[in-house]
Amino acid sequence: MSTSKLSKIETGKVAPSVVDVESILVALGVSEEVKVKYLEVVRAETTETTAWRLVRRLGVHKAQQQTRALESRMKLLQLFQPALVPGLLQTPEYIRAVLTRHDLSEETLTRTTTARLERQQVLYDDAKSLRFVVTENVLRWRIVSPSRMAEQLDRLISVSRLPNIDLRVVPFSMAQRDIANHAFVIRDKRTVTVETIHAELVVTDPRDVSQYVDKFERFASTALCGDGMRGMIEDVRNDFLREQEIG
Repeated sequence: MSTSKLSKIETGKVAPSVVDVESILVALGVSEEVKVKYLEVVRAETTETTAWRLVRRLGVHKAQQQTRALESRMKLLQLFQPALVPGLLQTPEYIRAVLTRHDLSEETLTRTTTARLERQQVLYDDAKSLRFVVTENVLRWRIVSPSRMAEQLDRLISVSRLPNIDLRVVPFSMAQRDIANHAFVIRDKRTVTVETIHAELVVTDPRDVSQYVDKFERFASTALCGDGMRGMIEDVRNDFLREQEIG
């Protein structure tokens, strides 16, 4: 390990990886027992796991408030979503439809919907750069009625015109070199939040974070943006409107 990196770790400018901590412990000559204990702590902090059942127990709306606090401090957000409209871009009806699938009480549903809508204020902060990459699935997956889906897609078109927003759509027709495993959110290229079926993972090891950054950029490079993206969303929206008219 270089002197420069060690200095950054000591001053808190860089979070040490598992390998870094192991190197320091070896240099200090600690016993194997002590080394194992320290490394267990570091590994636990490098990827933090919070089960959804715990989130529900503590309050889903509180989790939204915590996320809002994180978003207030960040400068750059990179979000990849292969299945749902990102929470920051959802309409109230879409939010409720998604949350209803989690067996929440009416009070919790209302409070969580309100908290998520309050988070969307970050969209209008020009000091932040918010980048979203979604797949065509997101546009077509029928989470709400055709008319409500059309409203949701109109919302995407509107938000995409904000100066600090970069919204891109990966079309079915584009050949892909990567796999859309799951959604993830990168904040300031320092932390990654991954939502799995059973839990939320927070990744902080720089080597792991870089993998997500690379994956995001690969999808972004094959996605439609600007007028091409908006034209595609308009086409899907019009399909929903025609379906609504036919009944």
